[in-house]
Amino acid sequence: MTTYSERLTAPISWWLSALVFGLVWGWILLVATTWTIAIVTAVLVSAFCLYAVWRFGSLRLSVDANGLRAGSALLDDKNLGDVEILHRAEYRARLGVDADARAYLATRPYLDRGVLVQVNDAGDPTPYWLLSSRRPEALAAALGHTGSTSEEATHVEEDQEG
Repeated sequence: MTTYSERLTAPISWWLSALVFGLVWGWILLVATTWTIAIVTAVLVSAFCLYAVWRFGSLRLSVDANGLRAGSALLDDKNLGDVEILHRAEYRARLGVDADARAYLATRPYLDRGVLVQVNDAGDPTPYWLLSSRRPEALAAALGHTGSTSEEATHVEEDQEG
């Protein structure tokens, strides 16, 4: 039984850019060659670009009785550790200056939030999984996270200081 499922897909702007790129190639070849070559080129380049957007932009995340699945990778339920909800600043930091090169990343550049899941397996060198998500709170809840986000904790500390 699946408790959480999410399919990440590229934004519409990526799809439109792929189509425009193919059309531009067709237009360029129309100037230099025949209509037939231009149309075939536009169709082939557009098809290739659309396929690339689909392959690169698509990712399925799911949580079920077996554990957490990101694409074809599976983190067993027994190896799931602490879950942290990451919003813009902390998510970008985990992708950059605070990153661990051993971490498993299932991220997409069109999203700026996600979750960090610690790996509790002494035999696995991967310290954590960093996953992009449009609904990080729901994903974290499916993984058993009940605490506040680090961003909410920061706001609480600022309110207490002021």
